[in-house]
Amino acid sequence: MSANPSSDPAEQKIRRILDPAHPLSKSDVIWVLEWIKKKVADEDPSLLGLSQPRLLKSFHCFAEAAMFLIHHRLGYDHETNRLRATLAEAVHGISRSTS
Repeated sequence: MSANPSSDPAEQKIRRILDPAHPLSKSDVIWVLEWIKKKVADEDPSLLGLSQPRLLKSFHCFAEAAMFLIHHRLGYDHETNRLRATLAEAVHGISRSTS
């Protein structure tokens, strides 16, 4: 991985997805969840530096975003904003652009 988050395509995509000006789609949410899942499966070093409370918060937000996809439809601004904030919390400390 590159040292500069601005040159990493995944980090660029995360920043774009978390940008309130970007229209959030179901595929964006799934992409973020898959990205987090891969980081965990690969035992990414960024996870090792996180405290247990931070890991629990990230997991809670990961699960909340996944459940949102199951039970809701995107479309309402307040729901989209809440989901975007949940995704930001889920990637906090894992993504270099949100740490």
